[in-house]
Amino acid sequence: MIDAAVLIPIYRTIDGQLHIVMILRNPGGVHGGQVAFPGGKRDQGDDTMLDTALREVREELGLAIDRNDVLAELPITQTRTTEYRVFPYLARISLPERWQLAEREVAEIIDVKLSDLVQPHAHDKMIDRFPTWQKAEQVSFYRVGSHRLYGLSYRILHPLIPRLVAGDWDI
Repeated sequence: MIDAAVLIPIYRTIDGQLHIVMILRNPGGVHGGQVAFPGGKRDQGDDTMLDTALREVREELGLAIDRNDVLAELPITQTRTTEYRVFPYLARISLPERWQLAEREVAEIIDVKLSDLVQPHAHDKMIDRFPTWQKAEQVSFYRVGSHRLYGLSYRILHPLIPRLVAGDWDI
């Protein structure tokens, strides 16, 4: 297993709407072209997996997040096809005036209202087959703009949505 960490950036607008920040990864690489949360593999200089998540969000989005704004360490989740063990963290952010994207890795920022994710049409299923799967299987996903969020990111986000709706954290 390859250890990696992701950070789920969340913020509240003046009108009270919760937003989740996601990225579309550039084509290429093992997770290229996918909707994801900022994150990546652990580096030797990272003392903890939280250090990995904070470093990655700083590198990919230009966001420096204070440890006091990390709201939760979420359950470790494994990819089904690429042998990654991912440590997810939820963090409150202040929306920057301008994103500083790592253009080599990030194609675009996807800013999603939580209220859009709870709409019935936002959640669906498809039949798909990935290279390491023996046969096609049903895959659940969220519609995120013109994209689909599925796989590991879906499995991290899906149980998080009801907790965000319920107001489990001060955001």
